[in-house]
Amino acid sequence: MPALFARGFAYSRLMRIPEHEIDITAVRAQGAGGQNVNKVSNAVHLRFDVRASSLPEAVKARLLARGDQRITREGVVVIKAQQSRSLEKNREDAIARLHELVAAAAHVPKARRATRPTRSSKRRRLEGKKRHSQLKAARRGVFE
Repeated sequence: MPALFARGFAYSRLMRIPEHEIDITAVRAQGAGGQNVNKVSNAVHLRFDVRASSLPEAVKARLLARGDQRITREGVVVIKAQQSRSLEKNREDAIARLHELVAAAAHVPKARRATRPTRSSKRRRLEGKKRHSQLKAARRGVFE
């Protein structure tokens, strides 16, 4: 399956993260909420262990190499969703955000090939520098 990722196939069409690899916990949301805020747990904490997951090794490596603050040193993705007042909507939002993160890591960056500037581009650059130098030289005072 990793060869398919290298060819540029979309992550979402190939695979989904199995439910048993995702740990979802309901927690109390932050912020104002009136009388109901201390009684109902509507926010969601999603935890996903990248190293123990069934993702291809290349995707795991790119995911762990990202400088994302949601990924701990132990390789666990932690996402907190509390936008909605509905537990189910927050759950769906957290899972969608996890899928977006994994899809971004599944994208194989195009390898950069080193190129050299053309002769004409070098000439144009040097002519521009010469023109700028002459302009600045013309601004100088008579007594310098």
